[in-house]
Amino acid sequence: MAIAENKAVDDYIAAGNIEEAIEPDLPIIDAHHHLWDIRKSGGDPHLSFQQKVYLTEEIMNDINNCGHNIRQTVFAQCGAFYRADGPEPYRCVGETEFVHGIAAMSRSGIYGDTRLCTGIFSTADMRVGAEVEGVLKAHLDASANFRGVRSAFPSDLNDTFMQGFALLGKYNLCYDNWSPDFERLPTLAKLANANTDVTVIVNHLGGRIDAEADQAGFDHWRDCLAQVAAAPNAVIKLGGAQMRVGAWEPTFHMNRVSAPLSSDEYLEQLYPYYQAAIDLFGPERCMFESNFPVDRECISYRTLWNFFKKIAAKAGASESDKAHMFSGTAARAYRLDEV
Repeated sequence: MAIAENKAVDDYIAAGNIEEAIEPDLPIIDAHHHLWDIRKSGGDPHLSFQQKVYLTEEIMNDINNCGHNIRQTVFAQCGAFYRADGPEPYRCVGETEFVHGIAAMSRSGIYGDTRLCTGIFSTADMRVGAEVEGVLKAHLDASANFRGVRSAFPSDLNDTFMQGFALLGKYNLCYDNWSPDFERLPTLAKLANANTDVTVIVNHLGGRIDAEADQAGFDHWRDCLAQVAAAPNAVIKLGGAQMRVGAWEPTFHMNRVSAPLSSDEYLEQLYPYYQAAIDLFGPERCMFESNFPVDRECISYRTLWNFFKKIAAKAGASESDKAHMFSGTAARAYRLDEV
């Protein structure tokens, strides 16, 4: 049943052309998507998101109708269904509890063959230091699929934070991070180099991606990203370049165009960013991500994966390279069964 609050974005996606799926048999792990019901949310960033409900039926509708071979997915922290009571530091565990239920629903096969949320990362405040251990253990108790956290880091990487961060290594958990400010990437590089036993996962190409940036702006982004790429325990998610960031909107956002662009049009505008990331990290440390439903405000699920496959083709990716970028890197980073 259609959700009334989703109508604007549903109508926008319906206005686009339906492309034929490229390489429909290529196995894919969608390394980053969200699930939520934010109809009653009164604050940002949720307030500005067009897709108000994105749960099992909504994501499986996108997957089942996209024509691509999506085998597994990874749930990404988004502040969904935190507990309304109990100690404040533990309320975020409600997100893992919620997603574990979605994974169980998916595993039933009722909704389709794709296995949703075989990997889950939520959050924990590591700025409290060693006290965060109880929260991490609660996440692990809540789901066997829990794989790590996404949170901010202090600019000074102080000792208390580093004590908390070290616990990720103790529990074999990964660390996801994204800030629209890519100038924070050199500090993220220091964090990765100081914790070589933790897989550090750069989200969304490392920052806000502006297809209209001048050469100096592009080069500055690339130079910052290169510092993280030099850390061997760092990997990157290729995606998220299609999204709105706060009040800033890319030229192809649904608020600025009447219908979604084609995969070829996206390729023309955004390929240099993806190429740079692949060149810096190498295919074996890259993974494609949908970032849905955030990116659904710009592009359909089907067109998005066509766009990614065209990026791989234009980059001259071998079959082995594609296996890394579309599934293998995600499986290794999040300790998933190979597809």
